[in-house]
Amino acid sequence: MSANTPSPAQTFKQVLTPLALFRLALGWLAFLFSPFIPRQPSTTVALIFLAALIGIIILSSFGVVAQAEKLAERLGDPYGTIILTLSIVVIEVVLISAVMLGPGEHQTVARDSIMTVSMIIMNLVAGVALVVMGSSSSSAKKPNSAGVRAYLGRIAILGLIVFYIPVVTGTYDAFQSGLVAVGVAVCYARFLQLQLGKRHQHFQEVGTAPKAATRSDVVQTNNTEIALRSIVLLLTAIPIVMLAHNMASLLELMAGRFTLPVALPAAIIAIIVFLPETITTIKAALRGESQRVSNLCHGALLSTFGLTIPSVLVIGDVTRQTVILAESTANLLLFAATIALTLVSFRGRPRVRSGIAHLALFVAYTVFTFVLV
Repeated sequence: MSANTPSPAQTFKQVLTPLALFRLALGWLAFLFSPFIPRQPSTTVALIFLAALIGIIILSSFGVVAQAEKLAERLGDPYGTIILTLSIVVIEVVLISAVMLGPGEHQTVARDSIMTVSMIIMNLVAGVALVVMGSSSSSAKKPNSAGVRAYLGRIAILGLIVFYIPVVTGTYDAFQSGLVAVGVAVCYARFLQLQLGKRHQHFQEVGTAPKAATRSDVVQTNNTEIALRSIVLLLTAIPIVMLAHNMASLLELMAGRFTLPVALPAAIIAIIVFLPETITTIKAALRGESQRVSNLCHGALLSTFGLTIPSVLVIGDVTRQTVILAESTANLLLFAATIALTLVSFRGRPRVRSGIAHLALFVAYTVFTFVLV
């Protein structure tokens, strides 16, 4: 052990902080007590339990992201960003799956969730980040245009397959769903291969010396810390999986008792999932790391398409549920406008006016989805 390498005792103290232990304990205690939630509670009781579950899931999600961020620091990019985004998207897949497997009909929950995630990430979060970077006294560097184009090209292709083609052809049947699921998964796997391989420099900050994240880099880190953080991340995420079903049931109960927009449960899932990563993105914006903002926002959305779509299509086939992916004309136009605006706003140095334009698109989406219904 070198002089700079912490001892195992020091490593345990660094990883198992009081906050990390509190998140672990709270998540697992909530899971142990979840069977005592009444099946048909009164509206007041149901709202209390729903708020408590959402709060615990969000707190646990922050715990997952905290460990993923530390792993990202130790392993470096592009491994770091990928670990962070995949941790978030896996939680999203779990929550959507819980809703789909819960009581009631949820034919559009995947579509609504992915579109809401798209608007939150590409317009709300990216818009705020652009405003922060554009108004900073120390101007942020421009992002790596090759990396941004790589993200947006694949997001546009997958958006076409997921949202637009079903408008023309109708809902995918079982065979078509299987083909789409495999095609989307292969497209995303190929992107990860390029991101981790010969094109890794496209996803690094401009001006950073090109350097691939290799196994030799990983060996130089504290392997005990990496293993321990991975275990804590997993143990923090498991209660989210367990509690997701209870949250889905309470959401369904509330939707049945109130006249709520159809897309509201999907919006709640999107907000829960991406709240921690939103904070991480804004921190990167405050540091002027425009490429990291792109990696977090656009990488997370691409991961959402690459992992969520195959998962929900397979679940739909197995459970014989119809999965409706075709989007409305208004949302298709907003999605296309978002892609076009992103190509412009992430082409050069961050500008405040570009961020405001993204925020305007998010307001338009919110009005069309939750007000004019």
